[in-house]
Amino acid sequence: MLNRRYLRIKVYQSLYAYWQSDSASAARIEKELFTGIDRTYDLFLSLLMVFGELRHIAELRIEERKKKRLPTPEDLDPNRRFVDNPLLLDLANSERLRLECDRRRISWVGNHELFSKLWREVEASPEHQAYMAEAEGGFRKDQAYLIRMFADHIANSEALQEVFDARSIYWLEDLDLAATLVKRALEQMSEKSERDSFLADLSQDPKEEQEFVTTLLRRSIEFSDEHEKAIADKASNWEADRIAYSDMILMKMALTEVRFFDQIPVKVTMNEYIEIAKAYSTPKSKGFINGVLDKLFIEMKADGRIRKVGRGLLES
Repeated sequence: MLNRRYLRIKVYQSLYAYWQSDSASAARIEKELFTGIDRTYDLFLSLLMVFGELRHIAELRIEERKKKRLPTPEDLDPNRRFVDNPLLLDLANSERLRLECDRRRISWVGNHELFSKLWREVEASPEHQAYMAEAEGGFRKDQAYLIRMFADHIANSEALQEVFDARSIYWLEDLDLAATLVKRALEQMSEKSERDSFLADLSQDPKEEQEFVTTLLRRSIEFSDEHEKAIADKASNWEADRIAYSDMILMKMALTEVRFFDQIPVKVTMNEYIEIAKAYSTPKSKGFINGVLDKLFIEMKADGRIRKVGRGLLES
């Protein structure tokens, strides 16, 4: 499963589809939601596997050049900066990643030519050549290069997108979110990170997260009218139908979350939906959502609709 930030995004997307449709049933939307979560997880793992595939191709090219009939000094003493990149080695040699992909039957077997072509594009790029030519290295430079390589050559690869599209016409819907997960995973790696730290963004308790998704979706639908009225009452000079649709959905979800998840601190809920609004709503949404929710949270604490226990008491 994905971590809660991305689960909230998936629920948001499902609620958007549900309330925009005249015929969608809540049961069907819920089923499609879990299918989409599973699909995003598979895409995330598939994209992580690409790093190992490219490193394997790069190693093969190094060995092939050594065996040339008339190898050059560069062929015999190659620049190994890319293949020895510590972050790349962590990704390529991850036993946990391999086992998880085996369990979910995710593999790039049979795509040697695809990755050979992709590696040729990477190797010929000015960014790669500049990276390989740098006199001084270091973890941050290695990390920055992998992030840029991913953004320029993997996430936007038309050839890879065609493979995903051939596997399922729905995969491309979730590719952007999966790519965001990979980029975030790379950014969070550090020199002191434990092995397989790039997988830290995944949930360790799928049952708990399944319950989180189900409750958030169902309760958001169940209390939609009540929450919409409460939001409209606190949105000064704004009628409910004039509030940005995405803002309304996110605020309904936030109100649902503070009421029905007693171990999630109020501040965490507030911050999470503001962050999601930055990516999925209007430029002014951050301040608007913060202002409306702040008023409602104060009122709901006072009348007992918000009751936190355990971890939920922190910063609330």
